[in-house]
Amino acid sequence: VQLVESGGGLVQPGGSLRLSCTASGFTFDNYFLTWVRQAPGKGPEWVSTLSFSGYTWYANSVKGRFTISRQGASNTLYLQMNSLKPEDTALYYCAVGRTLRVTLSTLSEFDYWGQGTQVTVSS
Repeated sequence: VQLVESGGGLVQPGGSLRLSCTASGFTFDNYFLTWVRQAPGKGPEWVSTLSFSGYTWYANSVKGRFTISRQGASNTLYLQMNSLKPEDTALYYCAVGRTLRVTLSTLSEFDYWGQGTQVTVSS
């Protein structure tokens, strides 16, 4: 079982990035699919979740700027990030679990999670 994130990088404030998360060894079906981020020196922060039935939830800090989606029935999850701000700088992880979590203390609260992809927003 593996989750691999990609798409991070350095972007200027106001720019955009699209993160991807590809699963292998299992399917996304019947899981809540979540993006979590962790800034340097801070705990993990829930960003967004997509349910297996298509419902979405967003943290207030990203609502209206980020969009979570899944490519059809594929095992690829996306996070489109627009109007990026310096405070969006973090290591972004995808994580999956059988229950909806909008708060967390550690990634281990999820069933599976990846190694993360770094997003840096700076001029």
